[in-house]
Amino acid sequence: MNTPFIAAALALTAAGCWGAGDFSGGLASRRSDPFRSVLLIYSVGLVALVAVALSRGEPLPPVSDLAWGALAGLFGMVGIVLLFRGFAAGRMGIVAPVSGVLATALPVVFNALTAGLPRSVQLAGFAVALAGIWLLSKPEKFGGRPAGLGEAIFAGLCFGSFFITLDQVSKASMFWPLIAGRAASCATMLIFALVARRPIQLWNLPWGLFFTAGILDVMGNVFFLLAIQNGRLDVGAVLGSLYPAITAILARLTIKENITRLQMVGVTAAMLAIVLITLPAS
Repeated sequence: MNTPFIAAALALTAAGCWGAGDFSGGLASRRSDPFRSVLLIYSVGLVALVAVALSRGEPLPPVSDLAWGALAGLFGMVGIVLLFRGFAAGRMGIVAPVSGVLATALPVVFNALTAGLPRSVQLAGFAVALAGIWLLSKPEKFGGRPAGLGEAIFAGLCFGSFFITLDQVSKASMFWPLIAGRAASCATMLIFALVARRPIQLWNLPWGLFFTAGILDVMGNVFFLLAIQNGRLDVGAVLGSLYPAITAILARLTIKENITRLQMVGVTAAMLAIVLITLPAS
């Protein structure tokens, strides 16, 4: 298999992990508060990442890679807090796709400016993917701003910045930059909780959902980092940003959130985009 195909498969795997993790975390945030949910989910991920890095004997990377990883982690932390706030206020099937549009657009523009435009068939795939993500975000009834839309917009900007920043990590590094991101995020949240005198209660919480979301989020980050290390940032970002389809489908199957006809068209468009983006060069 060629490298672009492998990179695309890795990005799609990341999208699946992120979509399922966001669904689990969204459910947890409805039974807790978004800030505490993200702190606990990130703590689970931090422990898992350290365990894997130590078991693999991965050497420490350059300080620059740790710094980029820490900055990426902070962007991701703010984005996920805002996303969970949006989930708590509105519908997952709307909030997640709206964030996905901006999370896709920023890396595509950045990569076009820094690495040049991709092939024309991939550009067509990007356009179809953006249309699909936009259709996934449409509410069942028009006229009126969906709840959680503001949080979704700013979350998307943070996720796009996360993609761009993580792409600066060298190919020789894997787990330690992600650990730096998790450590920086957890430390920031703990400092905020102390300064704001915000208690973090640990009882009567959906620990199963926190654990599931934490592991899936880590897996998504690992697969995405592998994808952009083996391919273009814009391809990885577009395919990775298809995670809202997973979140919307899981919300429909388990908690009976409606998927409208437009959203079903959006899912179909996303599948077509995958085909276009992953077509081998002639």
